[in-house]
Amino acid sequence: MYSLNCTSLNSTDAQNPPQSRQTAHRSWWIQAFFTSLGLRSPLQIFEWWYFRKYGTSFIEQVSVSHLRPLLGGVDNSSPTNSNTINGEADSSRQSVSECKVWRNPLNLFRGAEYNRYTWVTGREPLTYYDMNLSAQDHQTFFTCDSDHLRPADAIMQKAWRERNPQARISAAHDALELEDCATAYILLAEEEATTIMEAERLFKQALKAGEGCYRRSQQLQHHGTQYEAQHRRDTNVLVYIKRRLAMCSRKLGRTREAVKMMRDLMKEFPLLSMFNIHENLLESLLELQNYADVQAVLAKYDDISLPKSATICYTAALLKARAVSDKFSPEAASRRGLSTAEMNAVEAIHRAVEFNPHVPKYLLEMKSLILPPEHILKRGDSEAIAYAFFHLQHWKRVEGALNLLHCTWEGTFRMIPYPLEKGHLFYPYPICTETADRELLPMFHEVSVYPKKELPFFILFTAGLCSFTAMLALLTHQFPELMGVFAKAFLSTLFAPLNFIMEKVESILPSSLWHQLTRI
Repeated sequence: MYSLNCTSLNSTDAQNPPQSRQTAHRSWWIQAFFTSLGLRSPLQIFEWWYFRKYGTSFIEQVSVSHLRPLLGGVDNSSPTNSNTINGEADSSRQSVSECKVWRNPLNLFRGAEYNRYTWVTGREPLTYYDMNLSAQDHQTFFTCDSDHLRPADAIMQKAWRERNPQARISAAHDALELEDCATAYILLAEEEATTIMEAERLFKQALKAGEGCYRRSQQLQHHGTQYEAQHRRDTNVLVYIKRRLAMCSRKLGRTREAVKMMRDLMKEFPLLSMFNIHENLLESLLELQNYADVQAVLAKYDDISLPKSATICYTAALLKARAVSDKFSPEAASRRGLSTAEMNAVEAIHRAVEFNPHVPKYLLEMKSLILPPEHILKRGDSEAIAYAFFHLQHWKRVEGALNLLHCTWEGTFRMIPYPLEKGHLFYPYPICTETADRELLPMFHEVSVYPKKELPFFILFTAGLCSFTAMLALLTHQFPELMGVFAKAFLSTLFAPLNFIMEKVESILPSSLWHQLTRI
């Protein structure tokens, strides 16, 4: 299968001249060391074969991947001193931007879904860190400095800061006793409602109250900064309510109605992209199997200037795979080669896997799913769980799509330049994803880490044998007498069981019979 997803790496030196020179220097030093031990020819042959096949030095790869972490070493292939300051600044900015935690566009309802899971299993699906981020989002979107002008909003401003769920729910009821408060209905729909139908009923009440506040603040938004902040808050509340109503319709089976609500919302508020409503729309269109509209949405949002996500990349790969997956056969493709459509599908899968390498294990059901968190880390395990939780059924619906993914996804790691942290189509994979995912995902879930290249057993066995032989040769050259004593002791210990058996056989068998056997 790997013949389908390997690419030629013979141009490694041309693409990375400094790295090639450094590799050549290391290889020369290693060869000089083994030449002194009389092992030059076998090592050169093996190194030549391995470099032709994998595009890198075998001994360097083993030392960097396996020995250096054990010895606590660091990578010395850093930029020059003249670029160190700028390089560190760029890397720090990139790390912050790449490891930014995003609100999950498809997050579940706490009362109707997360709490139900807790009642059934006794486990908490959300971590404190995740819920704390949600509390910060609620304070950002649903409060403003002018809340003291409306008593109900003043109560809700305190309610969003409460850590105790019962205290938040009680505060929301207190606010509703004063007036129809949209944010109070939102809190009750999210946390108190035990079914989606009950949550939808509360969101409809929130919509009625939210539209009234939005119209009033819209008329006063130009009267000062205070009214502008109030209008911005009312806009966020209205968009949130309409989006959650669309998600309720999607969960209750009214998918076409949900699609219409999402399209209307995107037309009415085209600039509010922080909610990522297009990802909700893509999932609903896939449920309707309306692949032409899915492609139209991708054409708008899968742009080089826009941030990527697992939903964007893997949906694009699914559409490309759909064109060829029903007739795809690894054996036939290995004989005749890949067609243009198959090559496009494989490249789309490689692109998606490079963006988030954790998704295939969930789509192929090699790893069990859990409830997605309320926040995700792009390119992390949390995003992979959130994507696969809602899109696994869409991949299963396309005949042969999972088979094509199974045959090709691991080839992505052969295409990415070594070491794996270097990027091919995207920025280098951020190193902070594992730490952030452990904060976002519950303790009972085993966090998926960035896959490493797995060397074949023959390669590892040969490396161990060469290293052991080189060590013995070096010790024999430096300490010949001590190594001779050690060799005698080792051989005597090795043959001790055999000598013991021979002595027992001599004591049991008659001497004449034993004499005849030894003559034979």
